[in-house]
Amino acid sequence: MTASDKTISGKLLHWYDAHARDLPWRAPPGAPAPDPYRVWLSEVMLQQTTVAAVKPYFAKFTEKWPTVEVLGAAEEAEIMAAWAGLGYYSRARNLVKCAGEVAVRGDFPQTEAELRELPGVGHYTAAAIAAIAFDQRAVVVDANVERVVTRLFAVKEALPAARKAIRAHADQITPDKRAGDFAQAMMDLGATICTARDPNCLLCPLAGDCVGRKAGIAETLPVKAAKKAKPERRGVAYWIEREGHVWLVTRAEQGMLGGMRALPDNGWSAQADGTGDPPLSGDWRNLGAVRHMFTHAALTLELHHIEARENNPSEAGEWWPIDRIEDAGLPTLFAKATRLALARCS
Repeated sequence: MTASDKTISGKLLHWYDAHARDLPWRAPPGAPAPDPYRVWLSEVMLQQTTVAAVKPYFAKFTEKWPTVEVLGAAEEAEIMAAWAGLGYYSRARNLVKCAGEVAVRGDFPQTEAELRELPGVGHYTAAAIAAIAFDQRAVVVDANVERVVTRLFAVKEALPAARKAIRAHADQITPDKRAGDFAQAMMDLGATICTARDPNCLLCPLAGDCVGRKAGIAETLPVKAAKKAKPERRGVAYWIEREGHVWLVTRAEQGMLGGMRALPDNGWSAQADGTGDPPLSGDWRNLGAVRHMFTHAALTLELHHIEARENNPSEAGEWWPIDRIEDAGLPTLFAKATRLALARCS
């Protein structure tokens, strides 16, 4: 690390000591490291999600499952239901596996390499836990850090190809001491000052060091490759009602929304439209459709309704009380469909 790099990390840590965000999974600047369980849980939840969205989920999880041992002993269905609405459900499945493994180990491993061996813990998450929970020097690069670094060093190469250079620059300025505070300071700077639009350079502690600002190109960075249009998919979900109950199924572990309770459907996926037959024969009524955006596809899901009589649908499932449908933990897509059904069937 050069003298200039030390200046950058020193300025940023000084700023962080005064302006750190107060977040429920954090310890204040300079304080002893927080519980690794809380760091891990928050980092898993924060992937592809905002701080505002995560806060209530984090509070709910830590109140219900205050330690990794308690979480590791919980029923998977209960955890998946509590996760509903947070999205990217493979994270929840990995959360269950990881909690179980850590509980067996007795605690979280402390090195970045060992942390990466845990289910669902990739390079970024391992680095974040190592730095924040164990104060080990680790290079932590999330989307906020990417934006700060590309502007600070005027990295003009487009993402994702630029990530190798970004990581090298981030490594260059990461200090040996207070690595956790430095990582969180970079995140806070990107989230509150070096924002994607209208960065507030006048308040930035690194403005004098920012090559992108000096060149007048900071706001154009990072350069992102053009997004491909998402394919359009169509599917049908079935609202099967009987005596104040609706038929719910549990989706296969593998695939979209795996392991979640849901309405039965006709087999749509991100790769193809649904083509399956309804789970019951009879006079189905079309209630309309809902739209939902997944990472790799846009879905238009029609909702068909029928009043069931004696026979259960062909697909295994359970009759769920409609007046307790909020307790079913339906993912956002099927929660939208449920709201449509309740509006059209009332």
